[in-house]
Amino acid sequence: MASVRVDQKKRALVRSVPSSFTNALARFFGQGPTDVELARQQQQAYIQALVDNGIEVHCLAADENHPDCMFVEDQAVVIDGHMLLPTPGHPSRVAEQPPIAEYLMEALKGVQTCTMGGEARMDGGDIIRLGDLFFVGRSSRTNDLGIASLRSLLDFFGYELRVINIPDHALHLTSISSTPTDSIILAPEGYLSPSDFGELPEGCEIVWLPGEEVYGCNTIGLPNGKVLIAKGYPGVERELHARGLETVEIDMSEIRAADGSLTCCSIFY
Repeated sequence: MASVRVDQKKRALVRSVPSSFTNALARFFGQGPTDVELARQQQQAYIQALVDNGIEVHCLAADENHPDCMFVEDQAVVIDGHMLLPTPGHPSRVAEQPPIAEYLMEALKGVQTCTMGGEARMDGGDIIRLGDLFFVGRSSRTNDLGIASLRSLLDFFGYELRVINIPDHALHLTSISSTPTDSIILAPEGYLSPSDFGELPEGCEIVWLPGEEVYGCNTIGLPNGKVLIAKGYPGVERELHARGLETVEIDMSEIRAADGSLTCCSIFY
């Protein structure tokens, strides 16, 4: 989940990989997953990496009727004691949300919850946060009405929201970028440009990676100064190390085959 600051990442919600995972939606990073057991092993390593770095993890049971259910990031947006429950952009994923919403409302006692209505659509994977500056992707899964709902919530806090048009060869904003710290954005050449982000706050920077490392641009920054990264992207690792950050590599190959990235697999709260 990319809508919380790094220092707010204390707990994470994940969801088990269903046996139906081989039917997960896939278009951008692969032809679809083929090995459910390997995906489960990779998810377990992901969970262990979070736990090893001080994150309390709760795992919901899988739903066999929803092959993509492990990708919880899209189903809820948690921002400073408020929660936005978006209507997911793909119809097959709408019914994944109720158990996630139920758990978070119980875990976040007193959380103020907003929902979307009408034709508003949004995936949580289209949001990244850089301190108190938010970016949202206008994509095949997130439309202007969905963006308006997010803007209404952010206006309540006085936070700025900037809209980025996601190219046709990408799924979500977090599929192609991330904020490993509250002052760094990782982004790939050939997908985004400096003008998409605009002028950043003082002390912040965009680190540009070659287009072939686009998948590696999705990372998870942790409060202890470490950063979870996908295995196999040396440029990402090099740039983070150059900035004094320690990295933890996770093999994401089978999850990648379902268009899933590191942030897709958890909601921090």
